Amino acid sequence: MGEHADRNAQFEKIAELKQQYLAAGRPVISIDTKKKEMLGNFYRDGVTDGVEPTIVNDHDFPSASDGKVIPHGIYDLARNEASLHLNSSRDTSEFACDSIELWWREQGREHYSGADELLILCDGGGSNSSSHYLFKEDLQSLSNRLKLKIRIAHYPPYCSKYNPIEHRVFPHVTRACKGVPLETIETAKHYIEKTETTTGLNVVVRIMDKVYEIGRKYAEDFKTMMTIKFDKHLPKWNYTAIPDTI
Repeated sequence: MGEHADRNAQFEKIAELKQQYLAAGRPVISIDTKKKEMLGNFYRDGVTDGVEPTIVNDHDFPSASDGKVIPHGIYDLARNEASLHLNSSRDTSEFACDSIELWWREQGREHYSGADELLILCDGGGSNSSSHYLFKEDLQSLSNRLKLKIRIAHYPPYCSKYNPIEHRVFPHVTRACKGVPLETIETAKHYIEKTETTTGLNVVVRIMDKVYEIGRKYAEDFKTMMTIKFDKHLPKWNYTAIPDTI
């Protein structure tokens, strides 16, 4: 099967999975990390409601920054609700999985009581890379902690715009922060919480202050010990982490 056929087949698979899970009342979330923003008194495009002009630095030099804010987003398709978890450390697979866990413990578990399975739609790169076993190891650990089957469906390369969070959430978050210098991570939280849409999107924002390290490697025996099941068709993009207690 060629790359184009693979891509079309994956879109059909995602559509089928979404319909299947939503019809059964099971949770379906779309995840991604929004573009990092430098913290500090920097110029940002847009117009604010303030009467007094805001004085900002005229160049965005990283050396003048107070760090960066990394927003990991989760969009609940059935409920039209989003959670953004802000961190100023690193964009890692561990951060992505901790973000999913926070969403599940604070919202998902209550809204989907009794659910034993979760469908996650995501891109194929970044902190949830389809080709990295570190993400799979962190996903396996998350599945064990939550005692949930976690099914992953990756969008094909260069198709991130089709991931629901990209067009249902992130543009509205960007608009809420337009023209506002994000001097601290608390400032970012304040403005992101103001996100509004005509469809009534609700956005919950949390700050996660854990420090994440880059350069981690998955355990040597992970591939032989993992309980991740790969689909027979397009296994590179479709697999399920099964709790080791099942």
